[in-house]
Amino acid sequence: MEAEQSAEKNVYRVQGFTCAGCAGKFERNVKELDGVTDAKVNFGAAKLTVMGTASIKEIEKAGAFEHLKILPEKGAVETPAEPFIKKHGALLASIGFIAFGYYSLFAYGEESLPSILAFLVAIIIGGYSLFLTGFKNLMRLEFDMRTLMTIAVIGAAIIGEWSEGAVVVILFAISEALESYSMDRARRSIRSLMEIAPKTALIRRNGLESLISVDDIEVGDLMIVKPGQKIAMDGRVIKGFSSVNQAPITGESMPAEKSPGADVFAGTLNEEGFLEVEVTKLAEDTAISKIIHLVEEAQAERAPSQAFVDKFAKYYTPAIMAVALLVAVLPPLFLGGTWETWIYQGLAVLVVGCPCALVISTPVSIVTAIGNAARNGVLIKGGIYLEELGSIKAVAFDKTGTLTKGTPAVTDFEVLSGGRSENEFFTKIAALENKSQHPLASAVLKKARDYNLPFESPVVEDFTSVTGKGLKGKVDGEWVYVGNASLFEESGRLDSKWTVRMESLQREGKTVMLAGTDKGPLALLAAADEVRDSSIRVIDQLKELGISKTVMVTGDHAATAEAVGRQLGVSDIKADLLPEDKLTAVKDVQQTYGKTAMVGDGVNDAPALAAASVGIAMGGAGTDTALETADVALMGDDLKKLPFAIDLSRRTLVIIKQNIAFALGLKLLALLLVIPGWLTLWIAIFADMGATLLVTANGLRLLRVKEKRDR
Repeated sequence: MEAEQSAEKNVYRVQGFTCAGCAGKFERNVKELDGVTDAKVNFGAAKLTVMGTASIKEIEKAGAFEHLKILPEKGAVETPAEPFIKKHGALLASIGFIAFGYYSLFAYGEESLPSILAFLVAIIIGGYSLFLTGFKNLMRLEFDMRTLMTIAVIGAAIIGEWSEGAVVVILFAISEALESYSMDRARRSIRSLMEIAPKTALIRRNGLESLISVDDIEVGDLMIVKPGQKIAMDGRVIKGFSSVNQAPITGESMPAEKSPGADVFAGTLNEEGFLEVEVTKLAEDTAISKIIHLVEEAQAERAPSQAFVDKFAKYYTPAIMAVALLVAVLPPLFLGGTWETWIYQGLAVLVVGCPCALVISTPVSIVTAIGNAARNGVLIKGGIYLEELGSIKAVAFDKTGTLTKGTPAVTDFEVLSGGRSENEFFTKIAALENKSQHPLASAVLKKARDYNLPFESPVVEDFTSVTGKGLKGKVDGEWVYVGNASLFEESGRLDSKWTVRMESLQREGKTVMLAGTDKGPLALLAAADEVRDSSIRVIDQLKELGISKTVMVTGDHAATAEAVGRQLGVSDIKADLLPEDKLTAVKDVQQTYGKTAMVGDGVNDAPALAAASVGIAMGGAGTDTALETADVALMGDDLKKLPFAIDLSRRTLVIIKQNIAFALGLKLLALLLVIPGWLTLWIAIFADMGATLLVTANGLRLLRVKEKRDR
């Protein structure tokens, strides 16, 4: 029984985080609770996962140093934000006492009792929670930023710098409030996803319609969606026609047409028609739920640069304390400096050396970038893949369903003899193909529908499928034949003009069929898997981004692959490949050019996707396989998202490097002021707060990165 309890997993939402360091301490505190075997804090998503048994009250006690509020992940209604006055009342009161302290200082002098008392009260009110945590940390020899601040403020009071000690407390509190606000803004990109889908839906059961919570809706229920309403659950259209705005899920700019049989997703907007939808997934299994879950998990995955920063910060803080001690002690002992002056300088070093800006420099960028990508239809599963995507040198593409639409379409229809009208004869061909199950039949029927040909009207008799050759049957009393050359060769009616034209079209990578009557062939049709409208532009955009090596890997014949490759402008073509050959091809590209991304459909391309530096799956919104297989999923089956994702990743890498440079550079500049003895507590706190705000604001710039759309 105990083993079962310890294996229990609970996920909670956490309100009140102010910094990454505090999140780490909270995680350690929860791990120490009785009955807890493990705990993991996801600072980016503000979530806590607990393995074991612990009450919310016990968990909140572990986060009391940060006044954290814990809510169950499911069914929880977030508590409304505290009024500004209540939330920041202590800070405002402290500022008021500082103002009075400075008035008293100028009126009666720095050493006057009213001045000292005013600054002391300001320190106590504004820094109560800071000191409480700082003292506890000091007792445990845990040296985080609150410990450093506590030592600095107490030291300032001991040497009589009451005013500066009070200002340090206030500026630190303001810095934490601003940092908390900035991280909340970064998290909003994920919260906005959570708010996309309605919490209730109109369900028809046993002939009665009623509003039901999405948590109580079952697979098979009939959901009624009126024009202008958001769709609450994933499902399949049973009745009705409409256009649906799927931008929240797929990032598509144009609405998608929906008719019976089409899939719809929770969180999308029904724009025009009345739809009846059969629910196909439970609330926790919908596309939007999976996206939110994967994005939040992605934020918990540490990017290489974040892992480096965390490791660096571990040694950085003790090093700063050692430097501060040396600054305070060495000049008075060996250079004739005054103890008061150099202790003050040492305290300033403690403040300026606070690692807060450094620790937050990477996560704020990662959280912002992954959230922005998700809102634009690109799911990136972790910081490590975000960084890898930004440094790729080559891209390998599967052909069918990735660069092409994946379904054949009639590209050519030519009547070469018999004096027949094209529309009249194509109608008879379509009438015959309407009886067939061959993959090319759908291409012929689509063409007939596009031209509004009445192919269902003719009477078809004696329909026969000739294995390996084609079809034949009587259409309105006339024998019609559709198939390959061998269907007509037997009758000896296939002359050279047909074979020359067929070979010409086949060299273009097309599948060619002949159509005719008892008198012989009259027309030819050519079909091919059409290139996506966006593919050529995407290849050009990748070249603009400096990725000159684009490789198409396909199981198709060389002639077909060459024709498509020439049309697209890819730099290399590898054809006639089995799935294991695609794997080898991707490895070869990696060996030659370095980090390589593989773009495929997430099913038969799985080995190659796994072997690539970054595996990118098409159509994540509709397929669980794509979401599970790849490191990145293009949710709307839209290749145009690829250049956007690479551009976003590259900008993220640049901003992370800038943030680390800002965080360390600003502190280094402030520390250099120690040499002439110019560093003050004021400058120290402004350097620390400035660095924190600078890296946060710089990271938030990633929210502005958008997909470049063709005009």
